[in-house]
Amino acid sequence: MKNLWTGLTVILAAASFAGTVSADTLTIGTRNETTSIDPHFFQTSSNQQINSHTFEYLIEKDEHQNLKTALAVSWKPISDKVWEIKLRKGVKWSDGSPFTAADVIANAERAEAGRVKSASPANRFILGIKHKMIDDHTIHTTNGAVFPLMARYLSVAPMIPAKFAMAPTADYNTGKVAVGTGPYKFVEWIKGDRVVLARNPDYWGDKPVWDKIVYKTIIKDPSRLAALLSGDVDLIDYVPTTDYKLIKKNPKLAISEIAGNRVIFLNLDQRKRPTPYAKTNDGKEMPNPFIKLKVRKAISLAINRKAIVDRVMDGAGAPSGQVAAKGMFGYEPSIGADDYDPERSKKLLAEAGYPDGFTLMVHGPNDRYVNDAKITETVAGMLTRVGIKSQVHTEPKATFFSNIKDYSLHLLGYGSDTGEASAALLSLLHTQVKEKNYGGFNKVGYSNPEFDRPLDKALQTLDNKNREGLLQDVARVVAKDVSLIPLHYQVNVWAHRPDLTYVARTDERTMGMYVTKK
Repeated sequence: MKNLWTGLTVILAAASFAGTVSADTLTIGTRNETTSIDPHFFQTSSNQQINSHTFEYLIEKDEHQNLKTALAVSWKPISDKVWEIKLRKGVKWSDGSPFTAADVIANAERAEAGRVKSASPANRFILGIKHKMIDDHTIHTTNGAVFPLMARYLSVAPMIPAKFAMAPTADYNTGKVAVGTGPYKFVEWIKGDRVVLARNPDYWGDKPVWDKIVYKTIIKDPSRLAALLSGDVDLIDYVPTTDYKLIKKNPKLAISEIAGNRVIFLNLDQRKRPTPYAKTNDGKEMPNPFIKLKVRKAISLAINRKAIVDRVMDGAGAPSGQVAAKGMFGYEPSIGADDYDPERSKKLLAEAGYPDGFTLMVHGPNDRYVNDAKITETVAGMLTRVGIKSQVHTEPKATFFSNIKDYSLHLLGYGSDTGEASAALLSLLHTQVKEKNYGGFNKVGYSNPEFDRPLDKALQTLDNKNREGLLQDVARVVAKDVSLIPLHYQVNVWAHRPDLTYVARTDERTMGMYVTKK
């Protein structure tokens, strides 16, 4: 690996592209492969960045996750519990049939029917939402409560046609029912290799720049960068942090970057039973140590966040003390990242009943977040230095997410698709309420009424100022209780040919339809 990086450095110093930009085709090298062409299957940026070319949202978000019109041209509350949504007229599905209110209603019915089988389907955000057709292009929408985030939630679940609403995910993956209203049509998905999209000539909006967009899956960072340098691809995501500064100085490459909203954090099992991967020093089962606040706080104090950002992330990050990123609705300015204090960490462990520490297996993915395996290893080393003798197990994201509920302490990341704090808080830490999908990704058994109450109230408060105050109250509870341990926010970085322009996005999505020629 060292020799490979050295070789890339030499190439970077004198890069001359072997290929030329195709007038018609944009080729993107992406690290994270989609897991399905079904736009509701799994709520990840890697899925939605591709599927949103074909399947549009009622309400879209710009690069800063501000709401903008799409299939809906207006939305407003007409009472405490009911919103009126006006749909765009003249829109056709790619098979020529018209887009109407009946399609919107069918999407909600698909969510209620549970047709999508995954741990975190994108259409979970519209569970419980009911639409009433007023006419073909007007609907009244409610979930039976005061719901200020209605527009935000409608901006997360893409639209599919009513006639295919109950089709299985497999039929989307083959392209059989992959019919959308977007600027591109689905052509093919060759798993492990590429997704191909072709311009939709009947698209209602502005004509797309590219005739064809190809997403090539290139998981390894050096290989993805090499593909850009050789001209095999025109743009890459997840630029390796080790080469970030060098690429930025090279006139034959261009960088697009933005502070992202994804927080990288440690999740701790807080169920009241022995946790599988925390043992006594002689390898015996023990009561779950993470139930104790002092242990959770000790772990936070054991982490040198600045060192992780400076040395592991090469500066492409910012230390974090809360879930919401600065500037996000619900961010609490008074909460900073814990200072690195290993001596206090050891003292708290002793006070909690672990003067000699214990043993731990730290889990993490090795192909999901920027430098995820390195961060996991670094965290384990820091915990070992305060007495929590830690080993590391990292694995591909597919395996990791399948097993995540069994881990004692693991690395995780969360980027808010709604663009505000409540989505992450509700999913990660709210007491599980299955009928409302609260705590949908709460895999650690955390439950705290002092957390739930202000969050529940925020979700029913229309006044923005009051709602943000409630979310800030929730953030203070998380910090006080050390419900999870934030590490840092990622900086989102793309590299591309200098004759192209890409507007960097806080949500990490690599959107081919927004790549333009200079």
